[in-house]
Amino acid sequence: MAMKIRLSRGGSKKRPFYRIVAADSRMPRDGRFIEKLGVYNPLLPKDSEERVKMDAERIKYWLDQGAQPTDRVARFLEAEGTLPKSERNNPEKAKPGKKAVERAEEKATAAAEAEAAPAEEEAPAEEAPVEEVAAEEAPAEEAPAEDAAEEKAE
Repeated sequence: MAMKIRLSRGGSKKRPFYRIVAADSRMPRDGRFIEKLGVYNPLLPKDSEERVKMDAERIKYWLDQGAQPTDRVARFLEAEGTLPKSERNNPEKAKPGKKAVERAEEKATAAAEAEAAPAEEEAPAEEAPVEEVAAEEAPAEEAPAEDAAEEKAE
């Protein structure tokens, strides 16, 4: 039986409150647990003593029995001094996601195309399509008005 020391959520919607519990890892997050070991209230200020309360003796007992703390509980235990501080290294954290990389590539290709064409030729080329679009929209707007007039005539 793989034991975990983890958070079990309670409280109402948008008002979280967590119990620190020893539970079988196969049980649901808020489901059956073996023992309540403390509480965590994230709504309180970080310097408040009431924010995290733990029964240190029972937590040490469960750690000795082989229970594994989750990341968040391990941080609480490190802050309290029960566990030694572990070095965390997440090199992926600073890398942009797929969409951000795609957007950067699109901007780079657009900038390269803009530099390839001289600036003087770009200005007239941009104005002409705007006029064409405006000319195309005007008849489209008039057409529904004509349809409505024909329906009224019938």
